[in-house]
Amino acid sequence: MSKSGIQIESNGASAVERVVGIDLGTTNSLVAFMEGETPVVIPGEDGLNLVPSVVAIAENGEPVIGNAARKNLIETPERAVYSVKRLMGRGVEDVQDELRYFPFKLAESGLASLGGPLRIQLGDNTFTPPEISAFILRQLKRNAERYFGAPVTKTVITVPAYFNDAQRQATKDAGRIAGLEVLRLVNEPTAASLAYGLDKKRDGIVAVYDLGGGTFDISILKLHEGIFEVIATNGDTHLGGDDIDNLLIGIALDDIAGDMKVDLRRNGEAVQAIRKAVIDAKIALSSSDSTTIQVTLPGGQPYAREITRAQFETLIEPIVQRTAGPAKQALADAGLTPEQINEVVLVGGSTRIPRVRALVKELFKREPHSELNPDEVVALGAAVQANILSGGSKATQDMLLLDVTPLSLGIEALGGVVAKIIHRNSTIPASATEHFTTGVEGQTNVAIHVLQGERELAKDCRSLARFDLKGIPPMAAGMPRIEVKLLIDANGILNVTAREQRSGREAEIEVKPTYGLTDEQVESMIMDSFDHAEDDFRERQLIEARNEAENMLAALEKSKKNPAWAVLSADEKKRIDELEHKLADIKCPQHNATDYKAIQAATEALNKATTRLAELMMDSAVSSALHGQTMEGADEKMGQGPAAPHPIAPAEFSKR
Repeated sequence: MSKSGIQIESNGASAVERVVGIDLGTTNSLVAFMEGETPVVIPGEDGLNLVPSVVAIAENGEPVIGNAARKNLIETPERAVYSVKRLMGRGVEDVQDELRYFPFKLAESGLASLGGPLRIQLGDNTFTPPEISAFILRQLKRNAERYFGAPVTKTVITVPAYFNDAQRQATKDAGRIAGLEVLRLVNEPTAASLAYGLDKKRDGIVAVYDLGGGTFDISILKLHEGIFEVIATNGDTHLGGDDIDNLLIGIALDDIAGDMKVDLRRNGEAVQAIRKAVIDAKIALSSSDSTTIQVTLPGGQPYAREITRAQFETLIEPIVQRTAGPAKQALADAGLTPEQINEVVLVGGSTRIPRVRALVKELFKREPHSELNPDEVVALGAAVQANILSGGSKATQDMLLLDVTPLSLGIEALGGVVAKIIHRNSTIPASATEHFTTGVEGQTNVAIHVLQGERELAKDCRSLARFDLKGIPPMAAGMPRIEVKLLIDANGILNVTAREQRSGREAEIEVKPTYGLTDEQVESMIMDSFDHAEDDFRERQLIEARNEAENMLAALEKSKKNPAWAVLSADEKKRIDELEHKLADIKCPQHNATDYKAIQAATEALNKATTRLAELMMDSAVSSALHGQTMEGADEKMGQGPAAPHPIAPAEFSKR
């Protein structure tokens, strides 16, 4: 049997180190590898390909994973956890609404540590979501090692395209805890397209619609001669089959409370029994017109409710429709119409629901592909990417994956505006540089505020990190040249470097996980940017006009100390003073100046009035340079440097 991998040397002997692909899913997880030219899923100890993402802690403290842990959900729900992917990289306030449906509870330490990772109480032990995910990853690792008869230490893990930095870092942490080196995090829809492209061997535009247990992603890709280029992505990091399950659970609990006068919401065993029953009913309705939700409640009392497919589809329609907005936005971002999409690929178990497939057909004007197993296609694609990273085989040697970052990245500049450095849907890995300066005299420290989002103002974007660039030699405002470089690696994880070019002072930071942020802050960023685009842009124009006016007035104040000022006539000085006072008055926020055009016009008028003064100062500077001074020194003498980059926000300054 051919099992591909990296050739390594160990004690003088040649060995093969396998790199596997893992789909760490909300409901189920899988591990796969390239067998020859075909990706295949590695079965578990029970012979099944799917490992349920369920972890239980036995009374002896040993973890139980997968199918073996499912019975604990009913028998000892306080010792079991499922859908932990929905908790990865999230905070306490993010999960309050859904905790009532979970059999497990948060530990007091997790409730107390706002801003820190959640801790889940399972029996006498507490675990963070990455630790629980690590149990699942270890099981997949053991499955692969049993299959190969050799250690497995390297992997590619898939994540939802819209996972933010905290969720991605939490996934990498889980891999490290499980003893795996995570070579790459690959977006799930992108992985699906790899499996699809390998199978189809054709060019074209592909839409990957991925509705799993806890997340929804939509990606538009261009396939050409083995290159998989993501041209747009969108999604909802908190939308999936679990929401349908929770809806049905809520209805059943309301029924029981109303008809039987029994409130079972705090009864973990009953809730999990109901959960199993509604999931069975949901699955049955994918092939039947009606079914019955049946469950035996604590005390032996039976509960039964018949539900038709029509009723089911009416109930879930709001949830299903939540996928339409991101899908339409991804098409708009790609600049494509539904008719220009060649293929639509379905990923995730929730795409088996007939109403979901009908919506996809409505959105893309074509029948979606369903011949690929939606539960396995992401893992198969991860195996393809693992094979590419390990040196590949004939099947993957000409394949290249080009993914994108879903949200723009930048830093806060003067006035609280966002200077975007890497724009959304940029191909990753990505690197971009922007230059900034100071706005305060003698400033020696600068605090860099890194932001993510599509809005024009920092207050409306997500704060990723803050760090200081210290030890800048004191210079006039506008003289320092601060180069800020953003680098997103292939995993979508950000590194930021700031360097003052004149002194060589440098500082950098890798953006670390920030727990406790609501998903809505990430998921609504793009939609908010469209909803508020006009107001945002108007406010940004006003801030930039005021900044330009401030720079003009500061430069004029310095210029009046230059000998060239004395050369001007009395009328010229009077005219400049009048325009100076007019600009100072009109740009003042206290005077409710909201017309950026008026500020720009006043700035331009003052600029024209000082043209002769600037010429006289330049003549003086050239004369000084000819007497041995450098032009840079002359610039400082004039109070001006080279063409000034954006000043960083004064709120972020630390003065001498």
